[in-house]
Amino acid sequence: MRKYEVMYIIRPTVDKEARDVLIAELNAILTTRGTENVEVAEWGTRDLAYEINDYKKGYYVVLTAMASSEATAELDRVMRIKEDVIRHLIISLEDK
Repeated sequence: MRKYEVMYIIRPTVDKEARDVLIAELNAILTTRGTENVEVAEWGTRDLAYEINDYKKGYYVVLTAMASSEATAELDRVMRIKEDVIRHLIISLEDK
């Protein structure tokens, strides 16, 4: 397992309850696949550097975790499908 950092941006029009459900659902993808030390930091609504799908703001969430490549691949697949996630990035914090 490697240490990964995941950042994703949720549409600003999503209400708080739906946003909390989405964050919990995405975290569950990692935790059900043996991921350890999941730390979630919600940065809140911030201005985007450039417009994404006509949005000028987004709700930022950053998490770090010790995860397998299979778990991060599944997380990447699901975030591509979710319409409420307008951008995401997964990076490994360790050398290969």
